[in-house]
Amino acid sequence: MDIDSASGLAADIVAALTTITDPEIGGNIVDLGLIYDVSVDADGAASIVMTTTSRGCPAAGFLQQAVQAAVEAVKGVTAAVVDLTYEPRWTPDLIRSGVFPVSARH
Repeated sequence: MDIDSASGLAADIVAALTTITDPEIGGNIVDLGLIYDVSVDADGAASIVMTTTSRGCPAAGFLQQAVQAAVEAVKGVTAAVVDLTYEPRWTPDLIRSGVFPVSARH
């Protein structure tokens, strides 16, 4: 799912995820492009696919736990699974347009 077109419970989850700040870069994890997918089934079970800025990111565990907690706190979510992936690899090109000045992105 394109997280920018999320609706209903998925949109509420995306909104909750914008409250999580990446400690390395300082922006929220949605605007940084760290959330690859948000899906919710008819029973309210949510599945999140995310990444970090690098495979060896020391904040990976913290970020995964923060995502889990934020999703579980959304009204209507009955369960949450957070999968961490490195395919595709995160690059600064995934940062949403307008979040940081162009010079800071490259």
